[in-house]
Amino acid sequence: MRVILKAIFHFLVIIVYRPKVTGRENIPTEGACLICPNHLHALDSAVILTTQKRKVNFMAKEVLFKNGFIKWLAKIFGIFPVKTDGKDIEAIKTSLRLLKNGEILAMFPEGTRKGLAKGVKPKGGAILIAAKSGAPIIPCGVRGSFRAFTKVTLNYGKPIIIDKNLDLQNKEVLEKCTNDLMNEIIRLSKI
Repeated sequence: MRVILKAIFHFLVIIVYRPKVTGRENIPTEGACLICPNHLHALDSAVILTTQKRKVNFMAKEVLFKNGFIKWLAKIFGIFPVKTDGKDIEAIKTSLRLLKNGEILAMFPEGTRKGLAKGVKPKGGAILIAAKSGAPIIPCGVRGSFRAFTKVTLNYGKPIIIDKNLDLQNKEVLEKCTNDLMNEIIRLSKI
């Protein structure tokens, strides 16, 4: 079912958004990685999912799972809920299990659509999960209006390895790593 739906969504994405993907060679053809894009629109995850050859698992806000159709699609595409009101141990365990199994996990450091534009500080979860799992982070800059029949660009950057020995319990260290990651994502979204 996933293969059929992915093919249908891919066809629709190609027609509606004419995606341009650069830096695809930065995504490993096998093994774990964590894709971290900026979050412009509700459908940027669909563009990322459908333009990858490998399965991409996504972390998404728990509130989205109240819609039966979205919940059904989420189950097919490997999208799992995360609580936004604090640390979600179950979502962290799911993330680490997926990466341990050599899969791709995607999560938005902004935590919400256009988070930086809204003044929301980026979340440190991606840095913590990457450090704990040893999986590289692939930053991704997303650009486009997401209006029908306009181009959407995905620009994948070089892998970032988070040192397991960093003191990520130190808020300043975690914040610096998170801001460095977000700055790279922003840079990639402007290329």
